[in-house]
Amino acid sequence: MQSPNDHDPYLWLEDVSGEAALAWVAERNAETADEVSADPGFAGLKARLRDVLDAADRIPYTVRRGEHLYNFWRDADHPRGVWRRTTLERYRADDPEWEVLLDVDALAAAEDEKWVWDGARVRRPACDRALVRLSRDGGDAVVVREFDLAAKEFTADGFTLPEAKTRIGWAGDDAVLVGTDLGPGSLTDSGYPRTVRRWRRGTPVEDAPLVYEADPADVAAWGYRDTTPGFEREFVGRSLDFYRSETYLLRPDGTLARIDVPEDASAYAHREHLIVTLKSPWLGQPTGALLAFGFDAFLAGDRTPEVLFTPDARTALAGHTWTRHHLLLETMRDVSTHIEVLTPGEAGWTREPLVGVPPLSAVSIVDTDPDVSDEYFLDVSGFLQPSSLHHGRIGGGSEVLKQAPHRFDTTGLTVDQHFATSRDGTRVPYFVVGPDRTAEPGPGPTLLYGYGGFEVSLTPFYGGVIGRAWLERGGTHVIANIRGGGEYGPDWHQAALGAERPRAFEDFAAVAEDLVARGITTPAMLGAKGGSNGGLLMGAMLTRRPELFGAIVAQVPLLDMTRFHKLLAGASWIAEYGDPDDEADLPHLLELSPYHRIAADRDYPPVLLMTSTRDDRVHPGHARKTAARLRELGHRVLFHENTGGGHAGAGDNEQAAHNSALVHTYLWQQLAGAEAGPEAGPAPRAAAGAEAGTGAERAAEAEAAAIPGPLTATPTAAPAAPSGTGS
Repeated sequence: MQSPNDHDPYLWLEDVSGEAALAWVAERNAETADEVSADPGFAGLKARLRDVLDAADRIPYTVRRGEHLYNFWRDADHPRGVWRRTTLERYRADDPEWEVLLDVDALAAAEDEKWVWDGARVRRPACDRALVRLSRDGGDAVVVREFDLAAKEFTADGFTLPEAKTRIGWAGDDAVLVGTDLGPGSLTDSGYPRTVRRWRRGTPVEDAPLVYEADPADVAAWGYRDTTPGFEREFVGRSLDFYRSETYLLRPDGTLARIDVPEDASAYAHREHLIVTLKSPWLGQPTGALLAFGFDAFLAGDRTPEVLFTPDARTALAGHTWTRHHLLLETMRDVSTHIEVLTPGEAGWTREPLVGVPPLSAVSIVDTDPDVSDEYFLDVSGFLQPSSLHHGRIGGGSEVLKQAPHRFDTTGLTVDQHFATSRDGTRVPYFVVGPDRTAEPGPGPTLLYGYGGFEVSLTPFYGGVIGRAWLERGGTHVIANIRGGGEYGPDWHQAALGAERPRAFEDFAAVAEDLVARGITTPAMLGAKGGSNGGLLMGAMLTRRPELFGAIVAQVPLLDMTRFHKLLAGASWIAEYGDPDDEADLPHLLELSPYHRIAADRDYPPVLLMTSTRDDRVHPGHARKTAARLRELGHRVLFHENTGGGHAGAGDNEQAAHNSALVHTYLWQQLAGAEAGPEAGPAPRAAAGAEAGTGAERAAEAEAAAIPGPLTATPTAAPAAPSGTGS
């Protein structure tokens, strides 16, 4: 079969740092600056959004490691951020006293490098050392350096690794389990580590003995040590693709014992339990069930599960987290979150609710300390409800530790949930946040957001950025919970895999049509925005249903579906989309590919394509080539490429504020004047005061800086582990 890339005139734009390609980028950036950044309202909006991101009174979310609560913090004085810690008692104060461990701005200045924080893994149980990960300008590849938490400095003779897509974790006081780039043969075809080695302090990493090896066609190999006192165990495994994996217990003698669960299930050990989440039916239990086994009994062949959760048509598993004696079970019913406390005992598991959740709100477990106590940190928020951070102990009381203030004027705003009917009859939920149409009837500028892939659920959140950038102006913000996501469990995701991906597109289009039918907006006043896999969705809307939208924004998008597997981490997503090298898959991928669907004789709404030179996950060539093709055929397109920022598109709050101001200024330019007149809807709302800050920093500012979904994370590395075992 002839390749659709044989006559691609824009392959030269895939040369990320090529002179000609970067010259083309500079020209396009200048055009976008002239049309959008020069808008009279741009500078003021950017400043107000920067205030949100830099606010001193936003909630500093933490993770507990030993006696300390750790936090990473960015603000106007620390644009690259500081890693710091405090105690729970100090944290209760309105203005906690923090012990600064690492100032990333100072490090960047001293080393003349644009360092971006990528996390740290603290050594347990002593909590005295950490493996710090630093990215150059936001890319996925990182350098690793051992850090002494008492001395607050990097360890001179510590574990240190050069830039690579490294996976590393502690395996004792003086050893780590590591996978990294050691030259030819050490990486998979997807660019992730293929081997796991036990690296001991003071020895060359190249000489570290091999403990596990994956195949080149696998996505990645991984290994980790469970440090739970009394249950210290090591596990290794491989990701066969984005969703299928194999997990092995690594015995002290180096032999392996397979954790014999389905390849598409996730499984992990916690103390005496083995916890399994199903993505397909097994042992008489349905897709989406959560099961518990005795760990030793399972290895001995016992396959009798305790069923901890069974989904139904409206309810799905959202997550679960351990405390010392209990399992906190998070479920979603029509995308509204509920939490139960499950307690194992000799007579089986008991359950009771943890907390009541207001309708159309989001509640999530922020952190626990499963080795020590039944303590939990809980975040509660909603679209118009700023986050409150609760601290409690199961069986004891709870307290509100922190409360974020309002960041935008919510007067006259309402939140509603509706259901659209997709082409095949499926009910698709969506949230509408905007002016009360009973008080201010008539359509208005509306921004529809979607993702629709990788089993990612879009749940309610409080967004100071979207509030200031869109809602205060009189705009309406809509979140579409389309198939491909995880809002109704694995079946909701699997319904839009591979050749069935158009179902996600049809769901999104159905929501757009329903918004118009309800009088919330008109096609000319309706904009759409999505990033990463959501950028593919935007490309599909542009080329399949252009008549539904007045403008489209695609951020770090995936658009060439015939070459994605050859670009950076793209091979790891074959399980989601299909394999362009497989003659059975290529026809549907070509049909899905927005880049190949662009035509000269179709009318498209104006589109803004955004990417980053430093995105080493979704190649910037996707957005570059699509912009060039649209320009060639005379269509309305603007293009903006950050030189840094990685897949998130921004490495600091300045870039994040600029990007968000660019997006929302562009959309307001295109949509707010459409079909203007006395029947066009409410006038822009008065801006709120110059109050600074953010609501739920953990999730709410995703629209400003990061693109949600697994394309923002590496593929399945290790099975889901209890909260508190990570960095």
